[in-house]
Amino acid sequence: MTRLSVNINKLATLRNARGGNNPDVVRTALDIERFGAQGITVHPRPDERHIRRADVLALKPVITTEFNIEGYPGEDFIALVLDVRPTQVTLVPDPPGVLTSNAGWDTKTHKRELASTINRFKEAGIRTSLFMGADVELIAHAADTGTDRIELYTEPYAAHYDVDRRAAVAPFTQAAAHAADRGLGLNAGHDLDLHNLAFFQQNVPGLLEVSIGHALICDALRFGLENTVQLYLRELQ
Repeated sequence: MTRLSVNINKLATLRNARGGNNPDVVRTALDIERFGAQGITVHPRPDERHIRRADVLALKPVITTEFNIEGYPGEDFIALVLDVRPTQVTLVPDPPGVLTSNAGWDTKTHKRELASTINRFKEAGIRTSLFMGADVELIAHAADTGTDRIELYTEPYAAHYDVDRRAAVAPFTQAAAHAADRGLGLNAGHDLDLHNLAFFQQNVPGLLEVSIGHALICDALRFGLENTVQLYLRELQ
């Protein structure tokens, strides 16, 4: 079964909009675990517009499932990850100030610096993942960095799902096969939702984990958080 990791950035966005501590990000993360999710994902950014460094530090001692920290590998981010030592770190090519992740790594161009950073994390016992598009050449270069996994950037799939779902998923099926050939574990995330998740999971072999945040929190406004987590888990069965 593909594991569900819930990205809780949007909970922090809601809290920060009003100030105070409502919703309580830590308590809600524990609820999400209790409702059945197999992981919690956070993506701290330098401006702390959603998840803050203090949130990451507060979450680490209490998370009992997988803790995944995403981010751009600047020195501050690297230091935070090495301090917290999550289960997994997912490196994304987001420069400071970008609204949301919108592309995968060019691993051919950035191979040397990625390999150096990944080595630091692996020496600390942290599983590593690279946020990637479906380009099989770049996936091959990703394998050369020493990363344990890649996370496929699925916005192109989601954008074309209603037009032609089989054509939309085909590059990701191919990418999954190539990743497996290179010994890479496979994650996926970005714009996956209750509408398109099951078809993706059924057609992308070896999918270990999906990271879903925005859509899941939006659905929770309609269905309630506990029910929504269960609905997503059902899609992954």
